[in-house]
Amino acid sequence: MCVISEEAINQFEALMEQVDEALITTFKNIHQGCPRDTYVRFLTAREGNVAKAHAMLVDSLTWRVQNEIDDILAKPIIPTELYRAIRDSQLIGMPGYTREGLPVFAFGAGLSTFDKASVHYYVQSHIQINEYRDHVILPAATKKYGKHISKSLKVLDMTGLKLSALNQIKLLTIISSIDDLNYPEKVVAYYIVNAPYIFSACWKVVKPLLQERTRKKVQILSGCGQDDLLKIMDYSSLPHFCRREGSGSSRYSGSSNENCYSLDHPFHQQHYDYIKQQALLRRPVRPVKQGSVHVDFPDAVTEGTEFVQTLASEFQKFGKQNGLAQSLDDLNIDDHLA
Repeated sequence: MCVISEEAINQFEALMEQVDEALITTFKNIHQGCPRDTYVRFLTAREGNVAKAHAMLVDSLTWRVQNEIDDILAKPIIPTELYRAIRDSQLIGMPGYTREGLPVFAFGAGLSTFDKASVHYYVQSHIQINEYRDHVILPAATKKYGKHISKSLKVLDMTGLKLSALNQIKLLTIISSIDDLNYPEKVVAYYIVNAPYIFSACWKVVKPLLQERTRKKVQILSGCGQDDLLKIMDYSSLPHFCRREGSGSSRYSGSSNENCYSLDHPFHQQHYDYIKQQALLRRPVRPVKQGSVHVDFPDAVTEGTEFVQTLASEFQKFGKQNGLAQSLDDLNIDDHLA
């Protein structure tokens, strides 16, 4: 693992003192008084190379300025019916925290369809959750747990994974590249649950594409992952799809308060209300405009985009070899982990 030296941090800091004022403003918005954390994250993403880390951060800041990312939390997706449809097809939620205070984010990788709105709406929603995490959730966790918390963990549910998910490869590649280039090293671990055998088979192929620090973050858990996850979080913080064996990841399972994907879940209610309030504070007279925010999509090949594209390619090969066209749930990973 790359160890970031004080010398590298000091060199990075000196370079940042020379950037344009507009970039400095958005940089302050990112680090919120803790620039060292940002330096370390970008240096880690570039294996400690100061010049590459500086170029990466400047590119990210430029992207933020050009796309008005600092204002994206004041641009609600409306009407509410549209936002609900996005939440029902882009399955993301935050059920709670680990015992160490890290926010737990859940992703329904297998059941997300991304078919209720344009790509721009889904990208906008993804960035808004990233920004809400960084500007609201993490500062609140820092205050609650009495220590600096700047990262989270993710639980990815593969229930319902289908070959038709390959239709969304473009969107998934865009989201991966945005995260890789602009929100590096914000996740300490990825826990994969309810994974069918196809994922295990393809993982063996794509795993070598990832850098060592990323590979170490990924853990494929048995079944719904409840036993393993309870070692680091309380039952109340488990995603709904991890709360009992065989519960699956139905986007409508349980009550709305239990289903962390639902717009009716407290996290999404607070998140959506926050964005609408910010819109009113910044535009108290003019009505909020409908329409998605159009963000420039990165075209660079990143670790994440290469991973997504190779995984999709392996899925296709596996499907052709085994004559699979739809659900892959019948091939369970637990039978093949040994």
